Amino acid sequence: MKCNIICKFANETKMLMNIKNKSDIEKLCGIINKACKITLTVHARPDGDAIGSSIGFMHYLTELKSKDAKLVIADPVPDNISFIVPETDSGNVLTYSHAQDKQEIADRIKSSDLIFCLDFNNLSRTSDLEPMFTESTAEKILIDHHPEPDLSVFDESFSMIEVSSTAELIFHILMAMPEIGNDASKLPEISAAALLTGMTTDTNNFANSVFPSTLDMASALLEAGVDRDGILAMLYNRYRENRIRLLGFLLDKKLVITRKGAAYMVIDKKTADKYDIREGETEGFVNIPLAIEDVCMSILLKEDNGFFRVSIRSKKGISANECAKRFFNGGGHENAAGGKLYIQTDIKKKADAGDYIKKSTDIFLTQDI
Repeated sequence: MKCNIICKFANETKMLMNIKNKSDIEKLCGIINKACKITLTVHARPDGDAIGSSIGFMHYLTELKSKDAKLVIADPVPDNISFIVPETDSGNVLTYSHAQDKQEIADRIKSSDLIFCLDFNNLSRTSDLEPMFTESTAEKILIDHHPEPDLSVFDESFSMIEVSSTAELIFHILMAMPEIGNDASKLPEISAAALLTGMTTDTNNFANSVFPSTLDMASALLEAGVDRDGILAMLYNRYRENRIRLLGFLLDKKLVITRKGAAYMVIDKKTADKYDIREGETEGFVNIPLAIEDVCMSILLKEDNGFFRVSIRSKKGISANECAKRFFNGGGHENAAGGKLYIQTDIKKKADAGDYIKKSTDIFLTQDI
């Protein structure tokens, strides 16, 4: 029988009690204890929360449970968050886009008897890995904080919306494990640092999606000795010059603010190539226009092969999630969402992207406000 824990409680105390339900934790422990080969996976184009939560959980499994556990991802870990992946994990983090890892990944998934799916709500988010996970007969457990999870494909689910990040959700689950006993100092050092990193990136350094439980997590990890200052330095003080110059160019030349208060910037391939932008280096750009008083929504488009990747952020009272679902083939959280804008399908040519944003946000904000 499936055990699906889905919480949308405004009451944070109720939510944490549900996370720590003794029978649910006991069941999860039993599943882990009997597993021989455990594979973890996250969404394609992984961000800080995906990598932080998976590395943190993997080291709990390997160091405290002595399990054969590996992380399988569709795309490489971006440079800006690679510091949370220890060099000793080189053989435990397999990337499908690396040709040398493809057969090993296929064999790994096929032979696994337990799969943890972290930080996504649908197997389609694993991109090229989806067919292998779909065909796998292993028990699949979802741990995620995105809305509208497809629970039909998972055997067990810890799916909670009112939590800052998957990293935070995993932290609270681990605190309830008998090996930890609500003592964060018993977490593996790598796990503690990785989980704090994941939560920090997904809250934009405590700027959004912060709950009482989020601060409880941060306090416990700081007390346990995690070097938050060091994490912040690695996250925000080691950018390449190219990134900063691109940001200046976008804000000066490409930022458009509509009459309805939607700000947008479009990064086409020519611009990305000019500034030699790498995967993950535009992270956070979409948040900056929200500092403008009259801006209620910010949209960043980045050209990919035949489409634009879309990031949407909004202020309280405006649903980025609904805008993404209605106009950008996507979805996400209430104030942080993403999607895609397809060239020749949604728009005739890439030069039409700006006009599309103006029209769609005018419609959306007129109805939404």
